[in-house]
Amino acid sequence: VRGSSMDISSNQYLISKAESVLNPKQFGSHVIGNVGCALLSEKNNIYLGVCIDVSSGMGFCAEHSAIAAMITSGEYKIKKIVAVWKEKEILHVLSPCGRCREFMHQVQDGYLDTEVILDREKVVKLKELLPYAKHYQKI
Repeated sequence: VRGSSMDISSNQYLISKAESVLNPKQFGSHVIGNVGCALLSEKNNIYLGVCIDVSSGMGFCAEHSAIAAMITSGEYKIKKIVAVWKEKEILHVLSPCGRCREFMHQVQDGYLDTEVILDREKVVKLKELLPYAKHYQKI
């Protein structure tokens, strides 16, 4: 963001970027584009994505879409991530689902220090949301 004093790593900035891609469209019983995601990569680039909810489990979450954009650009580490959803003009920050948590863990080769925005003022590390990711016990 050239010529701007806006901190691209701030929770509010990333929340507003995620909100900017919300463009819900109803197709029968399915909705696409109603969840938006913004992530800040290790190289301080922002990648955006939306969810695609379709039948037969073929859809994917907004986080997957943003992560795919990051990987397409040749980056592989997420510094910070947020997903948002709007209902009746009220914006909600969403915690990543279990599938997204594991997806972030695997595409980053086990990196668990990604910061996950849960609210304008609350951030936790991926390892707090996936506490036993590296746990296994020989018995």
